[in-house]
Amino acid sequence: MADVLAEGYNVFDTSKSPSGTVKYLSSPADVISLIQSGKLQEHILLVRGGTTTFLAPALSMGAIGVITMSGAPESHLGILSREFQTPCVMTAHLTGSDSRYVVGATSDEHFAEIARELDGKKVRLDCTDDEVGRIVADD
Repeated sequence: MADVLAEGYNVFDTSKSPSGTVKYLSSPADVISLIQSGKLQEHILLVRGGTTTFLAPALSMGAIGVITMSGAPESHLGILSREFQTPCVMTAHLTGSDSRYVVGATSDEHFAEIARELDGKKVRLDCTDDEVGRIVADD
């Protein structure tokens, strides 16, 4: 059985199980650069929050999967991911860490730890559970 690296809220049930290399996107420039590279569909996109509206161009250009480190399925990005039928796991936390996102009380180290651990890893999203989305190692 493959290792579950992280878990979070599943935005919608889907049998799609995209796999790719995690790419941390911290700014609109990162999104545009990835789109222009022509490699968008090779990556599962990792962003900090559910209000990350700068990800919308990537969704409309065929992003295969999204992970957020905060935010709820009811957020703008959650709504967009459902509209584009892009599997999305929100408020992901590392299964090997005790650090959890808490509204208004989360240090930058929480986000840095997740980005450091997932960026560049080959993963698969499992969004078949009603509530829990999983980020699974895909070696």
